[in-house]
Amino acid sequence: MTALRILAEAVWPDPEAGTPEQLPPLPGFSASSFNPLVAETADRCLRARHGAAPAPAPGRTALLLASTGGDRATARAIDEAAASERRMPPLLFFQSNPNAVLGHIAARWGLTGPVVAISPEESPPGRVPQDALDLAELLLADGDAEQVLVIAAEQADGPGESDRAVALLVTGV
Repeated sequence: MTALRILAEAVWPDPEAGTPEQLPPLPGFSASSFNPLVAETADRCLRARHGAAPAPAPGRTALLLASTGGDRATARAIDEAAASERRMPPLLFFQSNPNAVLGHIAARWGLTGPVVAISPEESPPGRVPQDALDLAELLLADGDAEQVLVIAAEQADGPGESDRAVALLVTGV
């Protein structure tokens, strides 16, 4: 296996912010904080390495999203609409696919590598799960990418909790 070298890192919420942060809205996504959480954390990580978008990463950069719970808020909105026999908003189908937000990030930053979404059994809070790091190593070792942006995101489970995400831009050693 290829060892990983971290080029940049970002977290949500920012522990240095001091006050609760608000996720910026993400055009084309509604009903949930999941996609804005993923996009903002990815943007912070890529900005830390490359400056403002669009400043594409050199070479092929893969996107890898790991989330145990996924976008629970969108899933709930779809379930509620179906249960009440209301017309389903087409936008909810689009954003219920985790690759939708990854496509948004790829287009914004000009990333040209593979796009992968996984649901590991466990995702330690504020850390990238080992399954995601192992897959990033495989993408690099196979030559599918020169860098991998690994994002681990989880929505809050209950009141008083906050959404959490971490992003690592990695390459092989």
